[in-house]
Amino acid sequence: MKLLKEQMVPFLPEEEIKELVSQLAEQIEADYEGKEVIFICPLRGSVHFTADLMRQVDLPQQVDFVYVTAVERGGAIKIVKDISVNIAGKHVLIVEEIIDTGRTLSFLRSRLFASAPASLKIVTLLDKPARRELPIRADYIGKTIDDRYVVGYGMDSEEVGRNYKDIYTLKN
Repeated sequence: MKLLKEQMVPFLPEEEIKELVSQLAEQIEADYEGKEVIFICPLRGSVHFTADLMRQVDLPQQVDFVYVTAVERGGAIKIVKDISVNIAGKHVLIVEEIIDTGRTLSFLRSRLFASAPASLKIVTLLDKPARRELPIRADYIGKTIDDRYVVGYGMDSEEVGRNYKDIYTLKN
């Protein structure tokens, strides 16, 4: 189901996304004042959000990338690319563009907890609780949305649309 902008309607414009990122950055700076944070970016969708958030957060910081995927829809989760930085005793933030079912995020959170960080929190631009299969909640939420399919700003439809500056939803 490849979707192009012409088949969708604007949902969140670039300016509103920037404002949400700025608000999240302010919250993180206040909570971690004087501390170094490590951003963990799950590939591929979170790259745009992570980069923008890092530029807004004025704290000492590092970033690392992880690629976690479901082997099959609703099936086992596996790590394709694990983090390479030592997070033991560090303040870690998992940066997600959207939380949907929560399955891969729950798996990733458990995996990172096993590395004994000083703290581990979740930042998400969009939260879609109506689709949640596991009880996982973000510590920092840009916007809670209803159950709709969104594309843009890292989110895709069969790899199409990740580069859109705005976020779109399907036409009804």
